[in-house]
Amino acid sequence: MVEFTLPKNSVIKKGKTYKAEGATNVRHFEVYRWDPDFGENPRIDTYEIDMDQCGPMVLDAILKIKNEIDSSLTFRRSCREGVCGSCAMNINGKNTLACTKAISDYKGTVKIFPLPHMSVVKDLVADMTHFFEQYTSIKPWLTAESEAPAETERLQSREDRAKLDGLYECVLCACCSTSCPSYWWNSDKYLGPAILLQAYRWLADSRDENDKERLDELDESFKLYRCHTIMNCTDTCPKGLNPAKAIAEIKKLLVERDHL
Repeated sequence: MVEFTLPKNSVIKKGKTYKAEGATNVRHFEVYRWDPDFGENPRIDTYEIDMDQCGPMVLDAILKIKNEIDSSLTFRRSCREGVCGSCAMNINGKNTLACTKAISDYKGTVKIFPLPHMSVVKDLVADMTHFFEQYTSIKPWLTAESEAPAETERLQSREDRAKLDGLYECVLCACCSTSCPSYWWNSDKYLGPAILLQAYRWLADSRDENDKERLDELDESFKLYRCHTIMNCTDTCPKGLNPAKAIAEIKKLLVERDHL
């Protein structure tokens, strides 16, 4: 199930079709289009792509559309290596990173939409303002009261460092949060799986000395406890991470704190 935040009273209409004349190895891409400057309803444009002249990833097809077919198409991208999280979008009903998703993974028409249930800025660009405000709210940096070592960094054992595996790799693409029905309905208060995974990353860091304040900030009925373990977040994460497990670990820490 996918939902989108569209302009009021809008109806998605069938748009233009761009043919790949003379091509024999063609794939069809249906792309969501909406430009607020024109005041028109959203539409779905269809692009025929000559796969003999296109790279293997979905982002390659989108770049080919932008560079050679329709320069008005708007989207985010940067690293092309699955590290920056910029090209997160909904492809054939599932959130992922366009740069790491192979076109060959899909049969038939490839349908490309912006991340669901976020306001659309233009075309495939979702408004990430609130998402990053929530990220800032968890204070995503190392905090310590003790004096830093004079000649070394704050060190940790190999065992403690290993506890961060599966957490630090998050690229804040928001694929997981925008796959979560609880986040769709309660995003004004619920932090969502991406931000809660990031919150646990600092709780799990042996160098951080601010666990009490961090847990106190999270111990609220909406911020944390709107997670109902639907597992959409873990299923869709393009980095193979497990936000649901991180959320469960935060809940365990709160239980342990309350029973001390």
